[in-house]
Amino acid sequence: MGILEVKGVNKRFGGLQALGDVNLSVAERTVHAIIGPNGAGKSTLLNCLVGKLIPDSGSVMFDGKSVLGRKPHEINQMGISRVFQTPEIFADLTVLENVMIPCFARRDGAFRMHALRSVRSEGGIRDQAEAMLADVSMLEKAGAHAGSLSRGDKRRLEMAMCLVQEPKLLLLDEPTAGMARADTNNTIDLLKEIKDKRPITMCIIEHDMHVVFSLAERITVLAQGTPLIEDTPDNIKGHPKVREAYLGEAQV
Repeated sequence: MGILEVKGVNKRFGGLQALGDVNLSVAERTVHAIIGPNGAGKSTLLNCLVGKLIPDSGSVMFDGKSVLGRKPHEINQMGISRVFQTPEIFADLTVLENVMIPCFARRDGAFRMHALRSVRSEGGIRDQAEAMLADVSMLEKAGAHAGSLSRGDKRRLEMAMCLVQEPKLLLLDEPTAGMARADTNNTIDLLKEIKDKRPITMCIIEHDMHVVFSLAERITVLAQGTPLIEDTPDNIKGHPKVREAYLGEAQV
């Protein structure tokens, strides 16, 4: 049984069947990728995992507990963090302050707006945030304003903000979207380092197959909201069902 178990999940938007009887099992401390063409249901599934959407039927269990009906901050407290397609940072704060905020919020039990006023005076939290920035090779930019960072460094900062909360599961929604190849490769290297250093599970939605095959140990392929196949990267490559999903017709 995996740390994340999705069973019989269905989700409709009016007449559109976005997810149809989706089953997914993600083993602990692995990297599991979810791929598929546009409109396959990847983002809908991810939103069900983090409480942004509630399935019409089925179950989503994390570490033996249901995530259904929980608010996003409650799911975060369970040990699930999410990296978004567009990095979600506080652009008007420094890099260090960005990482101090989730430290403060984790200790405080939930995010509070007064965390913005408190981060500057929290010595112990400052030490924790600086250690996290050093771990992701961002300490030298601690005093920079987050809004001035490159796309790759904003992504690295967002990961630091997630990791400082010590999640058990990191969900990554197209973590290399909009990046140049050099930044993409740096992100791949960072994720490999994270997995090697931490007892963490990762679930990645990604269109870039270079990223998928560089990181994933298991891959689930979705098409029209339904899982087509789940297997190892070597067995996924060139699989006729996968080629049919992406190219529109079976290749022989």
